[in-house]
Amino acid sequence: MTPLEDLLTDKAVGCVTGAAVGDAIGGATEGWTPGQIQERYDGYVTGIVPPYFEDWRNARPIAPYHKGDGHITDDTLMTHALIRVYEKVGGHLDAYAAADHLVPEMMGEKRWIPELEAEALPLQRVFLAEKWLVLRLHYGHIDPREAGVGNIVNCGAAMYMAPAGIVNAANPDGAYAEAVDLAGAHQSSYGREAAGVLAAAVAEAMRPGASADSVVATCLRLARDGTRAAIDAVCERARGLDHWEGSFDALREAVKPYDTVADTYRDQGLGARRPSRLHSIEELPLALAFLVIAKGDYRDTVLGGVNYGRDADSIASMGGAIAGALGGAKAVPAEWLDPVSEASRMDLVTPGLAIAEVARRVHAGDLAARRAHEAAFTALTWDNTPGLPS
Repeated sequence: MTPLEDLLTDKAVGCVTGAAVGDAIGGATEGWTPGQIQERYDGYVTGIVPPYFEDWRNARPIAPYHKGDGHITDDTLMTHALIRVYEKVGGHLDAYAAADHLVPEMMGEKRWIPELEAEALPLQRVFLAEKWLVLRLHYGHIDPREAGVGNIVNCGAAMYMAPAGIVNAANPDGAYAEAVDLAGAHQSSYGREAAGVLAAAVAEAMRPGASADSVVATCLRLARDGTRAAIDAVCERARGLDHWEGSFDALREAVKPYDTVADTYRDQGLGARRPSRLHSIEELPLALAFLVIAKGDYRDTVLGGVNYGRDADSIASMGGAIAGALGGAKAVPAEWLDPVSEASRMDLVTPGLAIAEVARRVHAGDLAARRAHEAAFTALTWDNTPGLPS
């Protein structure tokens, strides 16, 4: 990769490519335990691997997707769709933008879907929790600010919210507020909360001088309820661990009180993925934990998530987005990025360049609005009106 023009662009490309590569490598191990992963791949996964099932088309009829071999999943499909929405709008997004622009991105144009090995609508690949956007907003005509209510509570909104962090680079509070508003069209409860906190984590990671510790501190400052408690518990446990190898039991024990998904990942109880102020998605706290263990290093942050299993693609994608923003484009290993791009038949760098340009335009608009407000407020408070007491 040629040198990028500035730190904003470098970090944006690192974030977007880092998320995609983590997603692609983690796709093969999604849904499995660490033991099952090690048995299938004769040890820890350290890069791109084949699908867990050789006969991936028929092994799980409900999900006949070619996961593995460097294929990105729906996490990246949705992330790139959101970047295209930011390009169209050229400004901040809210729940109405999901209805007006994100839903058409999902159902309006065929694109190459690596896991389907075909051109198809993104809608035809995404999980049921993402199909909800189309069901509620396009067919149900629900108020976008309330459309997320009733959906299963999962990581579906958080998994593609990194662009909101880039657009609000170095402004975690703004990123959190924007992502919570936008995610209201998709998720409720702790699923919506996680989207805001993930965006804030990326916004902090975009700040010059940021670190894994400052990212976690930002998340703890902004997160609410069970999401905050889960991040605190899991990251505190992570600080006593030296490497992701051997960490999985301890991290699972720390997150388990807040996670509604069973230890046997695909077995769902009655309480799974229901709204609650006491609970949290598992993916974001685990991504932050591996970031802490790796001290911000991209490779080990991603490999921790990949080998942890369960929702491995989303854990590795979230961790990869944050670590990629911290380290910039060079942090994402070329020996992973190039094969993932080739296998997925997808340009993974250009979306990062595009969202960096959007961030510049948005910042310029924010700056102009802030200066106009300052001037107006100054006029309100500066007593120069004839006849008024001084």
